[in-house]
Amino acid sequence: MQPSTSVIDVTLPEYYLNRQLSQLEFNWRVLQQARNPNIPLLERLRFLCIFGTNMDEFFEIRVAGLKQKLELGASTNEPDNKSPQEVLNAISARAHDMVSEQYTLLNLLLDDDLRRESIRFFRRAEWSECVVNWLREYFQNELLPIISPFALDPAHPFPKVLNKSLHFIVELRGKDAFGRNSGLAIVQIPRALPRIIQLPKDLCGNNNATDFVFLSSVVHAFVEELFPGMKMKGCYQFRVTRNSDLYFDEEEVDDLLRAVEGELGSRRYGDAVRLEVAHDCPPAIYKYLLTKFELEQSDLYQVDGPVNITRLAMVYDMIDRPDLKFKTFIPSLPSKISTTADTFESIRNQDILLHHPYESFAPVVDFVRSAASDPKVLAIKQTLYRTGPSSAIVDALVSAAKSGKEVTVVVELRARFDEEANISLASRLQTAGAHVVYGVVGYKTHAKMLLVIRRESQKLRYYAHVGTGNYHSRTARLYTDYGLFTSNKKICEDINRVFQQLTSMGRTKDHNKLLQSPFTLLNSMQAKIQREINHVKNGKPGHIILKLNALVEATLIQAMYRASAGGVKIECVVRGMCSLRPGIPGLSENIQVRSIIGRFLEHDRVMYFANGGEPEVYISSADWAERNLYRRVEIATPIEHKPLQDRIINELQYYFLDNAQAWILNADGTYSQAVPKNNQEIFIAQHKLLHDLAEMS
Repeated sequence: MQPSTSVIDVTLPEYYLNRQLSQLEFNWRVLQQARNPNIPLLERLRFLCIFGTNMDEFFEIRVAGLKQKLELGASTNEPDNKSPQEVLNAISARAHDMVSEQYTLLNLLLDDDLRRESIRFFRRAEWSECVVNWLREYFQNELLPIISPFALDPAHPFPKVLNKSLHFIVELRGKDAFGRNSGLAIVQIPRALPRIIQLPKDLCGNNNATDFVFLSSVVHAFVEELFPGMKMKGCYQFRVTRNSDLYFDEEEVDDLLRAVEGELGSRRYGDAVRLEVAHDCPPAIYKYLLTKFELEQSDLYQVDGPVNITRLAMVYDMIDRPDLKFKTFIPSLPSKISTTADTFESIRNQDILLHHPYESFAPVVDFVRSAASDPKVLAIKQTLYRTGPSSAIVDALVSAAKSGKEVTVVVELRARFDEEANISLASRLQTAGAHVVYGVVGYKTHAKMLLVIRRESQKLRYYAHVGTGNYHSRTARLYTDYGLFTSNKKICEDINRVFQQLTSMGRTKDHNKLLQSPFTLLNSMQAKIQREINHVKNGKPGHIILKLNALVEATLIQAMYRASAGGVKIECVVRGMCSLRPGIPGLSENIQVRSIIGRFLEHDRVMYFANGGEPEVYISSADWAERNLYRRVEIATPIEHKPLQDRIINELQYYFLDNAQAWILNADGTYSQAVPKNNQEIFIAQHKLLHDLAEMS
């Protein structure tokens, strides 16, 4: 494609997709996995639950943020120029369609597909007498002592309703023991109770079947027993979703830990943003609830099934059917690590690249353990964003601190929904004697880096690990991420400078190799894009490959538009939000964007620049979004070892060959699923990577 000679205004709103609506489309692509017959059945059910969890967070954070903007009268600052109300209207229309599709798929899976595999979810109309008797006893013994109903009258006003918890509103007839006749009561179901109840094998006459009932059905069937002497006219489940973002004035914060702790309690009772009710809930009842939660009709979602669909995920672990799940695999170990017992020697010999989950996360854990027990190691420095409830890495850091090593840990308290866990691990590390800091007020520390300082032959030597994902053993089996072990002196010195910056708050020298936000990352990316444009002008091919979770930062998109118009070929794999419109003649026709939705969550961030035949490859913790580039501490690390560069470039190409799990972004913001053409064989990037990296081990 020849460079465009016309001047195009790359800032026009019509050239940008709304980020919130783009995120909603990612959720829709996840939902389509539940429809895919080529995916094992229980995995399809799991994708249905993942969609539900994603939608919960979408409402808790993104819809809540838009509603708050609307309430404050804030105008849009998005490049697409849509007002908060316009976006909320579009979200409501699209989300209602998606939720309807979700429950259609759920009922199809429960009533047809799972039943064919002798996995049955019994509705109340199907309960035999023996099932009714067993469930009544279960209700009386396991539920009745725990559940507390709340009558609604002047002495008992409408109760506080917890975020995302299961409730019932009950219409009653008659008077209670005190002569009250309010007509309405609220029943809150404690979160400790299982939402799915497995029936005994011999109860329904089929020992080969696995049978379940929903807790909501059991409560509905026996709710009258909570109101002795009264009659139930109706019982309807409901669930409210609330604003779950934490807010505090960072300029006024004296103690960040105390500020976060103080805000955690408010998450349960933030402003309501969505109401889910049973499909048979009458208008008088749901209008009453909407009034109580100060919501509009557009915030109401009537569903044909359990309102807390995310809790169905527990079924996956309750059913031992490997034939209905993805085939298990053992992550491989790179030969450079597996053939030597000395991790430090392996890293000294050359840089080592890991690609999770195809390759094991164990070498990262072993690296920290080795450092903790090695008498030559003097200091360990690490950032922690998310680690999980029981972390072998945290255990190793605690051990190192207790043994007298200098251990410095930057714990990000504001890792959304992990704040409480991070407060706990910070306390544990401090008790062990580690130096714990919480980063910089106003800037989340999102960089993934680990530095070990070791005395060798009377000199100090650095060893480092940098990655695109968290130091979290469980997600390392579910998310795709790159991690690099290196003893490159310049890179390690840069990492040490970042740690000094985070702990001392002083200015540091410019980095040798690393790019860092909020300082150099954005400008460096803009310069590298411009360099590709210059190469095209000088008769060389220009080529950029990006793999990101989000692509929404306006100035970088504008630079990409100019590069495309200037003849630079740009290939993007963007998992979630993307504000760029590809394929617009004269503007973005040299840009293609695809999203991969598969077994693993695509999470790694990679940037490739052809650079006139001297390619540059970076792995990074940062997406191309304002929060990552302006309001977070992030790093991008160059991959300079040629074989590792070539490997990453080769692996990136797999995503553009994928014709089964790839979704192609169209200029109008819709996505079309890639399909094999002209008798092509099915090619799945994640399957290919599983195979290749197993072969390399």
